Amino acid sequence: MYNSKIIGLGHYVPENVVTNNDLKEFMETSDEWIEERTGIKERRWIDPKSGDTTAVMGAKAARIAIERAELTKDDIDFIVFATLSPDMYFPGGGVQVQEMLDMPTIGALDVRNQCSGFIYAMSVADQFIKTGMYKNILVIGAENHSGGLEKSTRGRNVTVIFGDGAGAAVLSRSEEAGKGILSSHLHSEGKHAKELVLEGPSTQRWVPEILRS
Repeated sequence: MYNSKIIGLGHYVPENVVTNNDLKEFMETSDEWIEERTGIKERRWIDPKSGDTTAVMGAKAARIAIERAELTKDDIDFIVFATLSPDMYFPGGGVQVQEMLDMPTIGALDVRNQCSGFIYAMSVADQFIKTGMYKNILVIGAENHSGGLEKSTRGRNVTVIFGDGAGAAVLSRSEEAGKGILSSHLHSEGKHAKELVLEGPSTQRWVPEILRS
């Protein structure tokens, strides 16, 4: 069985900087209140005029990771894209990146595991490499949180925490023992799902219900 190791990393964040003091313009908060509770001084939010989206940010991070891995786009065998904020309900961000980077018609898989998505995506890629199915896999985590945040005092406990951006890694096959990803341990606890739920779009709140609302 092969091992998988990270051979290239990349990241991208929007240019638009939002400071704690900027948040005071539309919610009751302060720089001191936010920093004391989170350690955060600023975050990046997409400027709607910039053209950045979840997939676009993922593609930008991916280009850097591939270059740092000293590979080309044609060396990538598979894409795993993790996000909870896709540009579209379907198809997923993975196929968007495949098209944006003009890659061959390789497979692309989306992972929707919210905050743990990148860990799950890395684990999936690791298994594909360990079994010998693929040699080089592009793993991307990208989020456009700002588009879904409630920018008011009511939403401040969440809104002050989250920003937008993307990270990417190229995992590659290795035969060196004891190096690379040694193990993965994945868990879930569905009894708390309703505390984190986003109800729509879903088949419980599907097109007819959305059109009526």
